[in-house]
Amino acid sequence: MALGLITMNVSFLKYRKIYFIFSGILILASIACLFVFGLNPGIDFTGGSILEIEYKIERPSNQAMNSSLSDFDLGEIHLQPTGERGVILRMRNISEETHQEIIQKLGEKDEIEELRFESIGPVIGQELKEKTKIVVLLSILTIVLYIAFAFRKLSWPAKSWQYGIASLIALFHDVLIPLGIFSVLGKFYGVQITIPVIVALLTVLGYSINNTVVVFDRIRENLLKKAGDYQEIVDKSLNQTLTRSISTSLTTLFVLISIFILGGETLKYFSLALILGIIIGTYSSLFLVSPLLVSWLRWRKKI
Repeated sequence: MALGLITMNVSFLKYRKIYFIFSGILILASIACLFVFGLNPGIDFTGGSILEIEYKIERPSNQAMNSSLSDFDLGEIHLQPTGERGVILRMRNISEETHQEIIQKLGEKDEIEELRFESIGPVIGQELKEKTKIVVLLSILTIVLYIAFAFRKLSWPAKSWQYGIASLIALFHDVLIPLGIFSVLGKFYGVQITIPVIVALLTVLGYSINNTVVVFDRIRENLLKKAGDYQEIVDKSLNQTLTRSISTSLTTLFVLISIFILGGETLKYFSLALILGIIIGTYSSLFLVSPLLVSWLRWRKKI
């Protein structure tokens, strides 16, 4: 009850400059990280082999494992510990014969269990990279067209295409910031961009636009009721959807945090990408999209 009373009195638009400055800092920081560090693509995109094993007694140090594999021409090896005794090795594409030799070499001092082995050729990796770019662009374009179509009957003070452009800016914001964070994680912790991470980011696009559509739909309803001027209507609509948006996001985050902690290495960064995206997407749908639209209309002196 108290939360409902608080949300009914929040003046979102009053502090919109603060939202813009905060988002601007995050965007510039993300762009700087991507420019300086870049992304660390996984073997899904570059081609290579991934081997996950678990030691029965004690996992040796990364240095010891690198030393054991120094006789093999494996290129740069990425070692990622998992759990208490497991480790994931990412390396160049290897044959089945080399795979078996590596298993034998790593198991000389302690019995090991092979959990998985995957190998992707460079041609397939490059093809996946190109298809991923197309999927992302088509997804964003489809979302913007949907927004423009859904609000086509609105003509005052903003046209439907303006709602679409504001949503596009928010989507750019919602994806760029998690990518900036992943570029830092890739540089300092070896975290790679894989197909599951891309899937998570595409999911974030849909989740973010869903929250935005809820807000826009309430703005449309209040416009039809003519409940004040446009800024008052936007503020009222944001207050009416605040509790719903935060509650939905929190219930989703509780599950994702549980998966991140308990779900194992395979789901760890998939869930992390979703956690980051949902937090940022919820923020943008409430504090960025509609205030941005109002500021745009004020700049063009439409309101």
